[in-house]
Amino acid sequence: MQPVPLAVTTSSKADEAQREEARAVAARWGLPWMSRKPKEGIAPWLGIKAQALLVVGDDGVTLWAPGGSFGFHAGMAHLRRMRLAAGEPDTFVRVAELRAGDAVLDCTLGLAQDALVASLAVGPSGRVVGVEKSVALCAVAAEGLRHFERGPDSCAIEVHHADAHAYLKGLPSASFDVVFFDPMFGKPKKAQAAFEVLRLFAEHAPLTAQALEEARRVARRWVVVKGARYSDDLRKLGIAPEPTSRFSDVTWGRVAALAPVP
Repeated sequence: MQPVPLAVTTSSKADEAQREEARAVAARWGLPWMSRKPKEGIAPWLGIKAQALLVVGDDGVTLWAPGGSFGFHAGMAHLRRMRLAAGEPDTFVRVAELRAGDAVLDCTLGLAQDALVASLAVGPSGRVVGVEKSVALCAVAAEGLRHFERGPDSCAIEVHHADAHAYLKGLPSASFDVVFFDPMFGKPKKAQAAFEVLRLFAEHAPLTAQALEEARRVARRWVVVKGARYSDDLRKLGIAPEPTSRFSDVTWGRVAALAPVP
């Protein structure tokens, strides 16, 4: 019997409430649910019962694969949000010119780090929508955001499991103020094991000129793209990098909407 690509289970010390929550997670994402016995290990399941597992426990939903595991956490987004709330600049907010009430579409949600910053920048009157092609990453992010205490100064983040290009095609023109892409870097530097596991599930296809044009149609002001300083991905798309710190490994670029709306 072939292992299923992705399934949902609980921690080894789950109570009935956690088992019910795990069944609900499985139902929300259309994934099989696997009952786990007390103290039964995860490792023997991987590659046998499932290629990867979403584990519901006290710490939320964690994605387990043969190479390791990771879960949702605000991480650097928490620090960026604190600095933004204190009046300090944020590169994403500056390049995108985000302001209260804006609607932002994040086409590469990942673990929602930039979306969390955007949700504070646009405030409770704004809107942030995140699209993620990987069901595993989408589930981890969405389930994590369900329990994230965003506070009264941020809007909720809507999460959709979809291909970004296809999702853009289905949107009306000028329906978001800013459209954002953060494609997975093609030449990663040495990273922690958890990030290497994340890379296994992330979408690695580069941003195409066709998707960029759809984004320009959907945007009212800007399409913002994040890239790696050591790559020429932005220039291949005709996007000039914005000035950033020479110590940063990340570069940012933006292109105007096809029909900018004041």
